[in-house]
Amino acid sequence: MATIQDQNAVNTAAGQNVNGTTSHDFEKATKGMSNEEKATAAHAARFGYGPLAHFRTNDDGAALPAFGGEFQPGLYKGVENRKFANPAPLGLSAFALTTFVLSLINLGTRGLAQNNLVLALAFGYGGLVQLLAGMWEMAVGNTFGATALSSYGGFWISFAIILTPGGFEIEEGILTAGGEKALFDSLGFYLMGWFIFTTILLFCTFKSTVAFFFLFFTLDLAFLLLAIGYLQPTGGHPNTGCIRAGGAFGILAAFAAWYNALAGIADTSNSFFIIPVAHFPWSEKGREARRPAKTEHTA
Repeated sequence: MATIQDQNAVNTAAGQNVNGTTSHDFEKATKGMSNEEKATAAHAARFGYGPLAHFRTNDDGAALPAFGGEFQPGLYKGVENRKFANPAPLGLSAFALTTFVLSLINLGTRGLAQNNLVLALAFGYGGLVQLLAGMWEMAVGNTFGATALSSYGGFWISFAIILTPGGFEIEEGILTAGGEKALFDSLGFYLMGWFIFTTILLFCTFKSTVAFFFLFFTLDLAFLLLAIGYLQPTGGHPNTGCIRAGGAFGILAAFAAWYNALAGIADTSNSFFIIPVAHFPWSEKGREARRPAKTEHTA
């Protein structure tokens, strides 16, 4: 609810230079915004919280609405007094690049069929670096981010262990004991388990931004299709259609992860643009947008 005091705060913020921005630039950038949104934009520009941030302007330590760049779909505390940097962009970037490369291979891009190259990324970037980012999320108090990033870091490390030739000889042992069908079934069960886990995380993103939800939705479909591809082989090989469809959704998930990573990296100190973000109509920000603006007049 906008008050005269809110309006005065907006006018004051618009009339001052905000990180070097003139009042004319500020008014142009916030054209069409409500008074509350203008005050939020001025606050974010002054303190550099990032382009997708939707912070309340009070400093009472209250919980704040979801922000994809923080890898936190629920309410979270502000970052102005935090001693740690935001680890989410690092974990998201590690996940994105590793997923991007493997998905290109699953798509059969330029005739690629061997996935040995992705093992280096799975161990070093998608695995180790993402696991570290998950532990740092634990340090900053983000349970969702810690669970998701640490788990997917573990996924990449375990996946690389399975596929490492001459290493733990997991594939060779399964082939020796049960043949190709046993190997395909085992990989299918493995991927189906990750589909179930990702579905659990997906349920926790319904009140967040569309970009955040889209990341887990596409990843969920990628795991499901890849699992089906191995559980329903054709001609002694994984189902090509399902594997390639899983690769396509993997590409989408990779770009969604990069998008959310950019949301956490870009702020007014290093970016000239603001990334558009959509909130679900039933989310906190969506309900705010539907409420008619009211102005309280004082005598």
